[in-house]
Amino acid sequence: MTRTVLITGAAGGIGAATARRMAASGWSVALLDLDDRVDEVAAEIESAGGRALAFVGDVTSENDWNDALDRVHAELGPVDALVSNALATDRVPLHEMTLASWQRQLDVNLTGTFLGVRACLSDLRRDRSGSIVLVSSVHANFGLPAVPAYAATKAGLTGLTRQLATEYGGEVRVNCLLPGPVLTAQWDGISDADRAASAAHTATGRLGQPDEVAAPIEFLLGDGASFITGATLVVDGGWSITKNSA
Repeated sequence: MTRTVLITGAAGGIGAATARRMAASGWSVALLDLDDRVDEVAAEIESAGGRALAFVGDVTSENDWNDALDRVHAELGPVDALVSNALATDRVPLHEMTLASWQRQLDVNLTGTFLGVRACLSDLRRDRSGSIVLVSSVHANFGLPAVPAYAATKAGLTGLTRQLATEYGGEVRVNCLLPGPVLTAQWDGISDADRAASAAHTATGRLGQPDEVAAPIEFLLGDGASFITGATLVVDGGWSITKNSA
């Protein structure tokens, strides 16, 4: 029986890479993003022989979640796995950040995850084999300049992972992925010099690619991770363990 995974933030980057990988492994994929380029990702998957459904919607909207689930049920069936990957970030120090900016990041990164999990839970619990991956960030574990709201929300996702895994332990596995410097749209506008500096701060000496995050997401969703829940997996090329000063 074909299983269905719903992926948010799927118009590009890690979300799109995860959708392509899951489809290539035989999953049906439902893609949710506010960016209408999500339709192109679904069309690409379909043209490659996979099964995909795109929905342009806002993860902070209960109505959009309800509409998305109605379409997924009608066209693909119940949801077997959820990847919560949508994000918002503003690179602004806290003393310059507006309340609107702070709230938007909380709404997308944390509340959007809450709404998505809540919307999918009845499906995920139905045969006690559902799986969720929340995409956090290594910023959950240490500070970097000018991303206070982003760091707070990503740390919140690690706590939410443990809580959900505790509450639904026998029914739904819930794990958290913490990517580091991975070349997605967030790096647009960052200079070659800054990219080289970030690469030099990793143990591997390079930046990551979205598919290198999609692969461990696929593992955590699959049967090979059947005894893993409540875990946080860092995927950052050793960025968070390497220091270049005494």
